[in-house]
Amino acid sequence: MKALRFSSMGSLDELELEEVPLPAVKEGEVLVKVKAAGLNPSDPRNVLGGFPYTTLPRTPGRDFAGVIVDGPEVLIGLEVWGTGNELGFTRDGSHAEYLTVSATGVSPKPKSLTFAQAASCGVPYVTAWLAMERANVGPDTNIVVIGAAGSVGTAAVSLAELRGANVVGAVRRDDQAKQLESIGVQPILLNEPDRLPELTRKFFRDGADVIFDTTGYWLAPAVDALAKYGRVAVIAAPKDGNVSVPLRTLYRRGGSIIGVDSMLHDSRSCAGILERLRRNFDESLLLPPTEFVTLPLSNACQAYRDLERGGAGKIVFA
Repeated sequence: MKALRFSSMGSLDELELEEVPLPAVKEGEVLVKVKAAGLNPSDPRNVLGGFPYTTLPRTPGRDFAGVIVDGPEVLIGLEVWGTGNELGFTRDGSHAEYLTVSATGVSPKPKSLTFAQAASCGVPYVTAWLAMERANVGPDTNIVVIGAAGSVGTAAVSLAELRGANVVGAVRRDDQAKQLESIGVQPILLNEPDRLPELTRKFFRDGADVIFDTTGYWLAPAVDALAKYGRVAVIAAPKDGNVSVPLRTLYRRGGSIIGVDSMLHDSRSCAGILERLRRNFDESLLLPPTEFVTLPLSNACQAYRDLERGGAGKIVFA
């Protein structure tokens, strides 16, 4: 079978598409024929050495959708989707024609989604779901999603609306703002950090109950835009990992900063989240994702380079 492989870290030049043996299926595992696999920012960072616990040699890739072709007889033929922190890091991942995974680390794929749509959801929707849970987003929560046009931001907007929250999406470009308006979401055109509190209060007079920063660059102004007992959920940081925070403002408002990381959750934990999402998709409570580009696995090495250079948009290998 064909699979992306890297045997050392530090450069995307280490990544190659190779012919490798079909993986052996161990007790308690399933063999999945990968029909589609999502590409996430953590995938090129993994090859570049951003995760020191990665073991080598390795096939990267966290998200997948496919069909079980070996394992417990009752599961053979089942269409599944999955993601998890071990895939691509401590065991071979999804950027291959086949992968093995724990039999409890997959969930039935939503019937309402194609394989490519399902594969585009993994990390973005799991991350957004975790953020909504950790930040206690529910009916009438006033929430601003920063980076609402990105894959995690798009998922967060959908999940927040599903929970009955009042959602505002913050984006940088006019076309992104128009896209939010077309789906009934109020936009903030956000180009200057200092304006976030002012713009937030145009929608929420007392500030936002929750600000979900999907970019890692708006933490300080987000604190200033919070309502009493507000929460800022963060999933990213600048390259050096450090941000200056107006601490006095934070504690005087009773505010909280919540770190959210899907890398804390293995495939079995994620399967439970994906099962909840499956029901939401199949009951038409969540719209099928559409904002992604499909590429063949043969184009994967270039796709990794493009993403690391800042290429926009979600990519799915299918």
